[in-house]
Amino acid sequence: MDAATTQDPHPPLVGAQAPDFALNDQHGAEVRLRAGDVGDGPAEPGRAGTAHTVVVFYPFAFTGVCTGELRVLQEAQPRFAALDARVLAISCDSMFSLRVFAERESLTFPLLSDFWPHGEVARHYGVFDADRGCALRGTFVIDRAGAVRWQVVNAIQDARAVDDYLTALERL
Repeated sequence: MDAATTQDPHPPLVGAQAPDFALNDQHGAEVRLRAGDVGDGPAEPGRAGTAHTVVVFYPFAFTGVCTGELRVLQEAQPRFAALDARVLAISCDSMFSLRVFAERESLTFPLLSDFWPHGEVARHYGVFDADRGCALRGTFVIDRAGAVRWQVVNAIQDARAVDDYLTALERL
């Protein structure tokens, strides 16, 4: 993502292309989401990605509601895999904090750091709370072609229901 890119203060509409990004996970590996290159590795030109993607923004590691939500996502990993979907969880925490958090909670899916430029990806998805310096609870189900097919944005204090994501994936 280019820092000069204009920020959209609203989440992408269902049917629109998901904003591209490249972020480091809790181990320092780059994970990206790009239109036409959505799955687990590069897609051939003109070919859709290999997996659906569920992008889950959350405010902070090591906090009550966030920890509970991510534990539920971990428990649901076999269900996501059965639907040919990967989960990418994004917060504005540093990669180092996310590594300790993932180890402590036994989280095996990627936790992506939107630390610097601070909250840039969350801003492009319209879920950055500038007053608190963190992401809101936004979830985006993205199909293999890179289109947003379902989304929900909750207030910081309101947990989301993982079954809603799974239902959206089942409809793809």
